[in-house]
Amino acid sequence: MSECFEDNAQVIERRWPALHTRLMLEDSASVQAELSEGLGSTLSIGGIQLTSRHDRVLEARVQAASLPVDKAQLHVYGTGLGDLPTVLLERAGLERLYVHILNGALFALVLQLLDQRHWLDDPRVELLYAGDQTDIYTPFFALPSEMVLADDFNAKIRDRLVSEVHLNFNNRDFDPQSPTILQRLQDSLEVLLADDDVAKLFGTHAGREIYVIGTGPSLESHFEQLAAVRKQAQRPLFICVDTAYRPLREHGIKPDLVVSIDQRISFRHLPFEESDGIPLVYLPMSDPQVLKAWKGKRYGGYSASPIYASLRRQHARAELYVGGSVIHPAVDLAVKMGAERITLFGADFAFPMNKTHAGWGDGDLGPGVNLARHWVRDGHGERVRTQLNFRSYLCELERYIAGHPEVRFFNSSRAGAMIVGTQFNQEFVQ
Repeated sequence: MSECFEDNAQVIERRWPALHTRLMLEDSASVQAELSEGLGSTLSIGGIQLTSRHDRVLEARVQAASLPVDKAQLHVYGTGLGDLPTVLLERAGLERLYVHILNGALFALVLQLLDQRHWLDDPRVELLYAGDQTDIYTPFFALPSEMVLADDFNAKIRDRLVSEVHLNFNNRDFDPQSPTILQRLQDSLEVLLADDDVAKLFGTHAGREIYVIGTGPSLESHFEQLAAVRKQAQRPLFICVDTAYRPLREHGIKPDLVVSIDQRISFRHLPFEESDGIPLVYLPMSDPQVLKAWKGKRYGGYSASPIYASLRRQHARAELYVGGSVIHPAVDLAVKMGAERITLFGADFAFPMNKTHAGWGDGDLGPGVNLARHWVRDGHGERVRTQLNFRSYLCELERYIAGHPEVRFFNSSRAGAMIVGTQFNQEFVQ
């Protein structure tokens, strides 16, 4: 080990002995780093520059400027070359700076190359592995390079950071003043006022097990079992999302209730011909023509989105939780109906078996498999391809589950993403 590493390691061992032990086991030799030079220099890992190669300190000051100056505690995700922690510690009002390691081997390499004692030895600093935490903390700055270079252990927190950073961008299509949105809400108002409040469903199935059925590829392996369960006299309640409705009916499975929230859902997704006796729960962004054609009873509600603020003030309706995907309000509905046990089907948040959705062709419901550039861990601990927005939906579901410890959540498949907070339902998992 270099003399530089020994000096850095002594500080870490004194302040965080358990973390020091873990760092000593990191394989820094596995990090293929090169020197990248410009007006200054930095490290480049697989073509990704860890910092600016021209002026690292100026870059750190720009990053620091995005964080509020009146907060006593701040969080930095990624260690970089130590520039951002150093700059933030110049703030006299800062009482605690949490530095979260996103790549242990990379940090171990940096400790060998550069003296980091100027920030490691500051009593206001707490150093920890990001992956040891269950969620992210704010206010934070996440180093862009390490959002890409995060190792497997810290990947779950990386996913949540990405989701948070992209939040404003993802919400760009939901401007409350958008003429398109205002027109859709106006068009749906007649239906909403004629239908019951979704709150009438709350508490109607206290203590019952509920199956919440999504459209992930793993659903295809359960059609036969679900059809058999559906015929039982005493059975769980079946709640499905809109895009799962058609595949279920094609396999002889009639859901007890359907949930739909997306303005792009059409008759192609929700054919109405055999919808007698099937309640439909919806939000007002749904296509009013699709809603009017539905033969079963309809229940309207809102999400917490600002686009419903005006409607909410004028026409009271209960809210369902929405975190970007229709699976969220379907799960929330199950909880509010009184479920003590929920089993998820087709909640894959990934593309197992090299497919995007059950019962639909590649690209029918969004980008095709070949466009997937991201990954999550499946129930076997292996990487499975996914989309960036799917990872965000997964994060939001995991947060929801963590907030409802009174409900037992189960997953019916190991093929899709591992969902923190769920167990595997042994009746369905091989």
